[in-house]
Amino acid sequence: MKTPTRPETAPFITAWSGEQPQQRTVVYAGRGGIAFADERPEDRDQYGVLWNGRAMAPGTGHPLYGDVHPLRQRHAMQHLLCQVCGGPADRDERGALWLLEDNRSDWTGCPNDLLTTHPPLCLPCASTAVTQCPHLTGNAVAVRVRDSDVCAVYGRIWSTSACGRPVRTAVKDVVPYSTMATRWVLAGQLVRALNHCTLLDLQHELKRSS
Repeated sequence: MKTPTRPETAPFITAWSGEQPQQRTVVYAGRGGIAFADERPEDRDQYGVLWNGRAMAPGTGHPLYGDVHPLRQRHAMQHLLCQVCGGPADRDERGALWLLEDNRSDWTGCPNDLLTTHPPLCLPCASTAVTQCPHLTGNAVAVRVRDSDVCAVYGRIWSTSACGRPVRTAVKDVVPYSTMATRWVLAGQLVRALNHCTLLDLQHELKRSS
């Protein structure tokens, strides 16, 4: 397998070393679940889910390629922005462009109904991502997605305890917005469900656009 080259550009959703995670005290919420002791309205999304915080200083320090910045990832997923450059994702009559790990052998109809935390891309960045992104190199499939719904979050699960304060577990998982479990998750990434997908030849798409 070809060894991926080190990315030359830090993706829009990548966290930087100068963007330190916020250290907040987690307490029980009055309605059940978790809250921040010093909670502000912007700490929750429109569905009432509590979000992990991180300083906003892109370009400060060095990129942490394995870490995703919660706010920028959420913004890209909400508005269908390219995960690499932060501009609008490429779209046509077949939908927005996504690059996904090729798991078509896992189930019939893949990638329909797939849940993903990866935002879409624009065409120029997609061309770069297939050679520089470690989880895509040698195992990527390009897809046009006509319908995608924000349906869940991915984050750290907390639980109750006998000591009178919430306990941070080792579990990170996808938690659907439709479940009561959202009260116990500290979200770090937004999740979309992909539907009405069309598989593509990425090189053909690039030639069409040139």
